[in-house]
Amino acid sequence: MAEYTMQEVEDLNNAGKTLLYPRMIIEGKCGSDELAKAMTRGTFISSGEAKAMLCLLGREIAKQMALGRSVKIDGVGLFSPSLGIKKGKERENADGSGTRRNASSIMVNGVHFRPDKELLVETDRRCNLSRAKTKFARHRSRYTPEQRLDLARQLLAGQPFITVKGYALLTGLSQTTAGRELRRWAETPGSGIGKDGFGTHRVYVAKEQ
Repeated sequence: MAEYTMQEVEDLNNAGKTLLYPRMIIEGKCGSDELAKAMTRGTFISSGEAKAMLCLLGREIAKQMALGRSVKIDGVGLFSPSLGIKKGKERENADGSGTRRNASSIMVNGVHFRPDKELLVETDRRCNLSRAKTKFARHRSRYTPEQRLDLARQLLAGQPFITVKGYALLTGLSQTTAGRELRRWAETPGSGIGKDGFGTHRVYVAKEQ
């Protein structure tokens, strides 16, 4: 039986108020050996054969993504590679000035996974939840939204960009709430905050008010 708790996060639309969201408590991890044994229980397939197939599956997914393809596994989901700049290499400037990055400066630094609807339905069908006695720590900033915006502006006056993680550390918000608030600032005319990049490479920059 899985357990959940209600996590309290700041309501970005109502200063000083919070919202509660359900969050599952993750306990333990199912590795390849355990998964292979569970998959082959009641079949004529050995767990060793199943584990070998899992390894082959992982290698083939990597091979196909390396060719610039996404991989769709029915009942599981869609895997797509994401790129990033290698450590120690500078980003290209959006205006075309400065150093341009070539292929040797770029690497695959992540994989996006979009679960198949069937996987979600099956997981929910099998899930038997109970409320945990413990609670997650609250993420409540000691600054008002206006003060947090001013902090971001001050920071961007001295550096080219700020990440969601950096904004979370700066303001005391959770990363989820920090990301939502930065997106809201970027979409608000006159906020002085803009955005650059896409997906996992998105950063927030100073913008003329």
